[in-house]
Amino acid sequence: MITVMNSECECGPSCGEVSRFLSDYSAWLLGSGATCIRLEKNVSRMARAYGKEVEITIMPRHVHLSIWDKGSTEMVTTIASVRHCAISFNINTRLSELSWEVADGKVDFQEARRRFDEIVTGDRQSKWLVLLLVSLANASFCRLFGGDVTAMIVVGVATLAGYYLKQQMLERHVDIRVVVIACSFVSAVLGATDILFSIGETPTIALGTSVLYLVPGIPFLNSFSDMLYRHYVCSFSRFIDAVVLTSCLSIGLCAAMLLMNVGMF
Repeated sequence: MITVMNSECECGPSCGEVSRFLSDYSAWLLGSGATCIRLEKNVSRMARAYGKEVEITIMPRHVHLSIWDKGSTEMVTTIASVRHCAISFNINTRLSELSWEVADGKVDFQEARRRFDEIVTGDRQSKWLVLLLVSLANASFCRLFGGDVTAMIVVGVATLAGYYLKQQMLERHVDIRVVVIACSFVSAVLGATDILFSIGETPTIALGTSVLYLVPGIPFLNSFSDMLYRHYVCSFSRFIDAVVLTSCLSIGLCAAMLLMNVGMF
């Protein structure tokens, strides 16, 4: 929804153009896992580069921007819905770099708009490489918690299967809560094989670390960051989202333990 009160500014991009661009920028930046303080700094930095003033209101599902020329009382107000996409450090970092390039005058408005479209549509990381790296990382966590080589192999295979399932389900736009339950269940069932067949010396560590890749660490950290900078509404919303996902992880893990009869205590 856009309310236009001043169609053109005297020079450079109009307030309406800047408002629409920064609204899209904000929706993608917040959706890709940025904190509220990063959003505020990046958007304010870009608005100043275009000679505009900006007022930002960040809500859990929407971002409100008001743009006006310095010394003017007429403004453009834009409301954008936050993009529901997977957390992407690649998009997050590249959008932040774009804000500095705009602030340093390295790109004009049209080029910045083109670069933005390229960033949000060109995040094409190899899913096979990501799958491999996540599996190796979770196996390393197993070792970090004292798991032996056998436990690391079991955790690596369990993570490989669970994360592949996650990729497939997310591509089909399955609800993230259902995805976490299903993936934690599959990974925990495979992780429990170390206990059932007694093929290692640290089977319980293998089971416990097989689902660590599903822990919503970024939402928890962002929630804490937002709280420090007094974005309490967003902080509480992100915290509840993280708690819900953690609960879903626990449901899948407990269901797998009951199915495999490995005992919960």
